[in-house]
Amino acid sequence: MADVLYKEVSYKIIGACMKVYRTLGAGFLEAVYQAALVEEFAAQNILFSSQVKLPVFYEGEVLEKYHVADFICYDKIVVEIKSATFISDPHEKQLINYLKATGKELGMLVNFGAKSLQYKRAVNSK
Repeated sequence: MADVLYKEVSYKIIGACMKVYRTLGAGFLEAVYQAALVEEFAAQNILFSSQVKLPVFYEGEVLEKYHVADFICYDKIVVEIKSATFISDPHEKQLINYLKATGKELGMLVNFGAKSLQYKRAVNSK
């Protein structure tokens, strides 16, 4: 079995997300889960930046528009949160774009909107 990239810290991140989900449940807007995760990440000493602006390039030029990643944890994992009935292909593509924009190796897509917490990992194949 292959090693899991950033196993220890990624499990810690998912654990924090699970605690937020157990406490709040489904049905809130993403902004509520964002605020709760800020509190939980801090409580669990998870190093993070929140609402990180990521540049978008077109033909080598930086556009005035930018992506906003929900979190970058430990300066190496992009964490994107959703509050949807299921994780969709556009959500996954958004995460891949964030990985490309940051050059980070690992992305985690976490969905708080389903009957149970859903999450997917994505690896930047560079």
